[in-house]
Amino acid sequence: MSGLHPLVGHDDVRRAVGSAAAAGELSSALLLHGPPGIGKQRFALWLGQLLLCTAPSPEPCGTCTSCRLSTHLEHPDLHWFFRLPRPKVSGGSDKLGEALEELRGEELAARRADPRYPTGSAEATGIYLAHVQVLRRTAVARPAMGSRKVFVVGDAEGLVPQEASPEAANALLKVLEEPPPDTTVILTAADPESLLPTLRSRMLPVRMRQLTEADVAAFLQRYRDLPLARANVIARLSQGSIGRALAFAADADDAGPLEEVRRAARTLLDAVLTGQPSARLQAAHAQAPAGARGNFAPLLEQLALWLRDLAVVVAGAEALVVNVDAIEWLHDSARRLSRGGAGIPSALGAIDEAARLVQFNINPQLAMNALLRELARELAPNQDRGRAPASVGR
Repeated sequence: MSGLHPLVGHDDVRRAVGSAAAAGELSSALLLHGPPGIGKQRFALWLGQLLLCTAPSPEPCGTCTSCRLSTHLEHPDLHWFFRLPRPKVSGGSDKLGEALEELRGEELAARRADPRYPTGSAEATGIYLAHVQVLRRTAVARPAMGSRKVFVVGDAEGLVPQEASPEAANALLKVLEEPPPDTTVILTAADPESLLPTLRSRMLPVRMRQLTEADVAAFLQRYRDLPLARANVIARLSQGSIGRALAFAADADDAGPLEEVRRAARTLLDAVLTGQPSARLQAAHAQAPAGARGNFAPLLEQLALWLRDLAVVVAGAEALVVNVDAIEWLHDSARRLSRGGAGIPSALGAIDEAARLVQFNINPQLAMNALLRELARELAPNQDRGRAPASVGR
């Protein structure tokens, strides 16, 4: 497909925001926040289309020139900024800004050709000061085509690094403090608390909730050509997030990157439940010794999800299982747990601690070795629980 797919779900927020825009009462700075991958950036682009539409109502007309350009990401007054890997350039902020704009143009072209991009990236990405400087220069210029400009800043947590060096966030703050009258700025964030308080205080927060499984399954059937049964499984796995669903299903035939991570997490848990140190060591050594901010964090997330499903099965609440395509494995694994699964809460705590340490760019291989040893103490039969737990940070 070419151009943006129709906005999925969020009907209540859509009506409220659309009505405010139609009445001329919409704030010039909004913060859309909610779980990752639920379509916050797609909603922001829909709102940008509405604000630029030449025949608006509570919905964009969809037929005017502005609407057609907006849905193809070609409107000169709809500016979309998002996280990107830092280009390897020298020569100061001007060169970095040029390189980032070139990279953003390439990514926009890719999303224009196929906007069904998954949530998450194995690369370290961010929104850099040089990019915000481009936004500021554009904000003070006249609109290129219509009567106003709209800026969408997706995953605004990526204004890096805010606490240690808040220049990017502070540069954006200057736009929000004195916004041009013809300018609307829309930020999206999964974790608004990670933004600087000065940024949050100048924006109208709009809470967005996860989609229904039916919405996600229907999207996968229409835009990924998935059969109903597989679409339903992935919709459950995605937990209301189209972005995560796309990361599970690359297309109708192939597994996406998040599905590969899910399988790897199950393999880790299998290694733990064998009770064999050699199996755990082999599983830990399968991790790369670097790149904790890449796939290691999603791996820990999927490992925790498998453990939560095991707790659900142990509790006899099978209807709440997320990994619905692995019911037999979950029942078999539940029978292998020591002490009837009493150690699952402590095991989940160990995973949470490992996830917290990811921000310090720990060695994933060493961290996984220590984590699996701790999980075995809590979960596997015939383990020595008298020893002190290993620290996943060592």
